[in-house]
Amino acid sequence: MPDEQPVGLHCFAHAGAGISSFHGWRAGLGPGVSPVPHLLPGRDSRRREARVTGRGALLADLMDGLRTAPHTPYVLYGHSLGALVAYTLTRALHEAGLPGPALLAVGACPPPDTPSELADACRESDERLLRLLDTMGAVPEGADPGGFWYRSVMPVLRDDLALADSLRRAARTPVRGGPLTVPVLAVAGADDPLVRPAELADWRRWTSGPLVARTLPGDHFFVRGPELPRLLGRACRVVRRLTRAPRATAGARG
Repeated sequence: MPDEQPVGLHCFAHAGAGISSFHGWRAGLGPGVSPVPHLLPGRDSRRREARVTGRGALLADLMDGLRTAPHTPYVLYGHSLGALVAYTLTRALHEAGLPGPALLAVGACPPPDTPSELADACRESDERLLRLLDTMGAVPEGADPGGFWYRSVMPVLRDDLALADSLRRAARTPVRGGPLTVPVLAVAGADDPLVRPAELADWRRWTSGPLVARTLPGDHFFVRGPELPRLLGRACRVVRRLTRAPRATAGARG
């Protein structure tokens, strides 16, 4: 594999986040895998751009980057909101007749037809939303109402939850061109208060391809631990072996 182009692992973060969760992943992923984090508008270096809250604006922002990706196997991983983003991209590529990912990996996210307390919170008051976020450990210690965290993160989080709600509703419409065939790797945190590991099996309804479910140590933000990049690195190397095998077999026959 050292002489081959690495498998690109395109990463999409949870609501309210930039791409800092994926910093340092290159070493954890191991050889032959290159992380490609995608920063959505309205945060970090793109903070002056309007945030996206609907499927159309999201695809307009992201699709060109995948259309022009190198013609090598790639994998999508999304965490929480990012899982809905990754699914939406996979489906859009499928409906457009374009090459999709060799593997769709989703973390900390129930499938779109399963109730989601977090996505549904986009319609809650600030008080109720903050209470939910606090149970998740998403509110930093010492964050004061009206302080920097509330002024900088809460507006982004609100719009991201609106995006999650929009993507969930759009996903429930019939898929054009038949069901997705992409393999799915669904991952949950053992102590996640929002997504139970048993719910991962429900992703089977969203593809005719194989489903593998895994539970890792941690809560909703297990994306910050070392186990997830190791798991995804192994999955990407499996993708490389499986996509290389048919070519090797064909060469042997020739």
